[in-house]
Amino acid sequence: MIQNLDLQSNSATQWDADTLYYEFSAAVAPKLPAIPCTSFDAELHQQGQTRVIPLDLSGQMQSVAPATTPLISAYFLRIREQESLKTSSPATAQMFYVLRGKGTTETEYGTIEWSKGDLFTLPSCSGLIHSASSDTAIYWVSDEALVNYLGVTATKPRFKPSLYPGDRIIAELEQIAQEPGAKKRNRIGVLFGNKETQLTRSLTHTLWALMVYLPGKSQQKPHCHNSVAIDLVVEAPESAYTLVGKSLDADGNIVNGERVYWKSGSVFVTPPGLWHSHHNDSDQNALLLPVQDAAFHSYMRTLDQRWS
Repeated sequence: MIQNLDLQSNSATQWDADTLYYEFSAAVAPKLPAIPCTSFDAELHQQGQTRVIPLDLSGQMQSVAPATTPLISAYFLRIREQESLKTSSPATAQMFYVLRGKGTTETEYGTIEWSKGDLFTLPSCSGLIHSASSDTAIYWVSDEALVNYLGVTATKPRFKPSLYPGDRIIAELEQIAQEPGAKKRNRIGVLFGNKETQLTRSLTHTLWALMVYLPGKSQQKPHCHNSVAIDLVVEAPESAYTLVGKSLDADGNIVNGERVYWKSGSVFVTPPGLWHSHHNDSDQNALLLPVQDAAFHSYMRTLDQRWS
């Protein structure tokens, strides 16, 4: 028997009303709801009123607030020509990628001008006003889900607002694609960084983003990681796809994988820990923009990136 520790016996009070006790082996690895491999169609932002369109999986994940992954919230913004849309978020990091259109975003730091193909980031800030001079769709990703889970409020900005112009992104991507040995790399892509996050080589302190180039008649080998990827199909033939599976065979190919077909302007979620490879059997080149919580994992030393 466990020795008596001569502890004072206390009757139940308000301080222990919510306490629970678990036997270690039965509770040390709780079975959380799986993160679904889900797609959000481009049709969501192609018509209708000016509005915010949540890509919400909180019901499936039992999250405390709307979320696309446990740490990330993603949305489409649809803004009709000559209209404006206000957004606000408790996030400490926000990323916006312009799928189509042209306009401006008013922030407490100043006004950002943007057009198709541009990507920009904002730290914690008050409400934003997005104004479109032509029919516009923007992909908006933030760490709002993490902030809501922690129940915290941002106290200071962690980086400065930054704009990555679309033409510069393509120029950087073309340079990388032409480097010797590029076709043998696991991915051909440009990783977005910031001077404030050079330690993790990431877009922000919590968000990681990569523009992937998948040439026609090519495929990119499997890899896996502990971060969740929210993949935006920037431009692609619908015959291009990502193959997702739990394991590899002796030759490094995914076993019994599920195909997630690409559609320009759509988004799909790649759950953590699964092997995934990209395939393009057409003659048309393709672009994919994965956004992940990998910056957070990298800082925690838990990303565990693996290649076949």
